[in-house]
Amino acid sequence: MTVRFRNYISEAGITEDYHKVREFLLKLGSTNFTYARWDWMITHDYLDREAVGRIGIWEEGDQVVGVATFDLRPGTAFCMTHPEYDHLKKEMMLYSEDHLSEGDSFGVVIPDSDMDYQELAAELGFFASESKESDAVFHIGKAPTEFNLPEGYKLTTMEETYDLYQYYRVLWKGFNHELNGEGELKFSEENEKAGNLQMKRPNVDLNLKIAIVAPDGNFVSYCGMWYDKRSDFAVIEPVATDPDYRRKGLGKAAVLEGIRRVGEMGARKVLVGSSQQFYYSIGMRPFSTASEWRRLKGNE
Repeated sequence: MTVRFRNYISEAGITEDYHKVREFLLKLGSTNFTYARWDWMITHDYLDREAVGRIGIWEEGDQVVGVATFDLRPGTAFCMTHPEYDHLKKEMMLYSEDHLSEGDSFGVVIPDSDMDYQELAAELGFFASESKESDAVFHIGKAPTEFNLPEGYKLTTMEETYDLYQYYRVLWKGFNHELNGEGELKFSEENEKAGNLQMKRPNVDLNLKIAIVAPDGNFVSYCGMWYDKRSDFAVIEPVATDPDYRRKGLGKAAVLEGIRRVGEMGARKVLVGSSQQFYYSIGMRPFSTASEWRRLKGNE
């Protein structure tokens, strides 16, 4: 049967193509670009919705066998195939350079463990840059998940307390927007609409969106967890703690509660795209790295 190329539908959100790519990523079991990363991206506020039609799909029959995508915005590509279709990688990289670049420079993220892919990139004139992605892993059952909350603090979920203002507030503070001089969060109807698109959709379990509530009722730490029972791993994204409430063990509590929950659901390990000491200190360990291979667009 012939492998055919087509573009992703020019529509963001939960479409038939969203489901097809997600199924491909689940079957692939990739930790370079996970099914959860795809879920997080597809309804994210910062997604370049005008660019999703530039994502490339390679199909054999009605089965996706390869995907060339970006994460949120073009400029850096991820090219993935089922192992028996690795011969498509050259075509995918060249397609990505032409259609998923941004400006004059372009990069492809390649796992540091994939020597054949690295050699292909080098043959095409790419060079390994210092820009890296790192994953850490928590092996469920090999490290404790117990935690203690300070007096007056409690744990909740978006299932129990569906409060989009509090959700956006803790992320705004936790990602240091106020410390960077951007002022307080201005919660709008657009925020509410975007939050509902993220939360009230397939493949989101609101019981895995965990927040720590301060005595004044505000969310002060948050951990989003993504899990599909057909996979052996869950993914953490995002984690944020209000700067005024750091060093109290709140972020640790939110993450470990999420790990505990997905462990009960059948996950064997949990990944996070980070090499921060915070994750190592709560029992996660270095897992894998990938480098961005670059060249100026159009260079041969």
